[in-house]
Amino acid sequence: MAAAPRSFSAAEVRSRCAEGACLVRCRRRLYDLSGFVRLHPGGEQLLRRRAGTDVSRALDGPPHRHSANARRWLEQYYVGEMESGDEQVTPGGSGGWAGDGRCQARVSCSPQDLVDWQKPLLWQVGYLGEKYDEWVHQPVDRPIRLFHSDILEYLSKTAWYVVFIVWAPVVLYLSWVSYTSLAQGNTRLFSSFTTEYSIPVHKYYFPFIFLLGMFLWSLLEYLIHRFVFHMKPPASNYYLITLHFLLHGQHHKSPFDSSRLVFPPVPASLVMGFFYGILKLMLPEVLGLSVFVGGLCGYVIYDMMHYYLHYGSPKKGTYLYGLKAYHVKHHFEHQKSGFGISTRFWDHPFRTLIPEETFEKED
Repeated sequence: MAAAPRSFSAAEVRSRCAEGACLVRCRRRLYDLSGFVRLHPGGEQLLRRRAGTDVSRALDGPPHRHSANARRWLEQYYVGEMESGDEQVTPGGSGGWAGDGRCQARVSCSPQDLVDWQKPLLWQVGYLGEKYDEWVHQPVDRPIRLFHSDILEYLSKTAWYVVFIVWAPVVLYLSWVSYTSLAQGNTRLFSSFTTEYSIPVHKYYFPFIFLLGMFLWSLLEYLIHRFVFHMKPPASNYYLITLHFLLHGQHHKSPFDSSRLVFPPVPASLVMGFFYGILKLMLPEVLGLSVFVGGLCGYVIYDMMHYYLHYGSPKKGTYLYGLKAYHVKHHFEHQKSGFGISTRFWDHPFRTLIPEETFEKED
């Protein structure tokens, strides 16, 4: 039998909050968010200001209406119940919360696990079939193990700074090679079609070609995220489900697993080699390299920014603050939209922009 939930007095809650803990309650149910405050998309201070208070009405907004996934997420931090008489009912009702403090979402706040978390998940998810899509989009705050082999498991994890250490020197070196090659004055555009009307490409064009590469990467980032990472594998195909989980599903299941937020350098180099080969076929070699190095710089910025959007605490009102809130909405509520990560630009023309929330004006 499950143990009865622990009871907390109001004095004990105040004492723990005074010591730096962040405990909040939904009527009688008490949650310890101390380990989550730094990751909160609304900022750490917003949660700190609510420590020791009833947040049941705040979950329904404004300024933000929390999704069913956010309410499930909250249940992971449940620690016990307030002693009878110590809870305070919020005037005017609790919005989307029932009398016992549980959320009224149509799905269970603590759904039964469909996998064995004590074993590698990669070989289990393919058997979920039609349940996979719903399961993988119900995020949890726990690390994921993919492989039985310790070596493969180690290689599947990457610290954020590895991306910068590996690829920043490559960007600098290839930028120097591209610029010095253009400085020789031998590069001409359209020379393979006509000699008379070919266009010389001077070294001064390199910054613009570099920026073109970054711009093209932003489009590629959007397309890969939308059509590859967010493909819906057929429920009957074990291997496509497994592949999807390996590529991106694991990130949606555990969005705050810090070791899996950036792409490992070895598989990344294979993908980069593929795109460099395409550019080499389409453009003169130096031009292809110049566009490629701009795209590579865009990739490094994207990976660093993606990590920061999950683990950073940008200042409210800044560009990164808006992007963090936007990206968290993609994880918790709008998985079929909001595919831009380093920019929302491409969500506009492709009509995948996450809609702004609206609230009825209160009397």
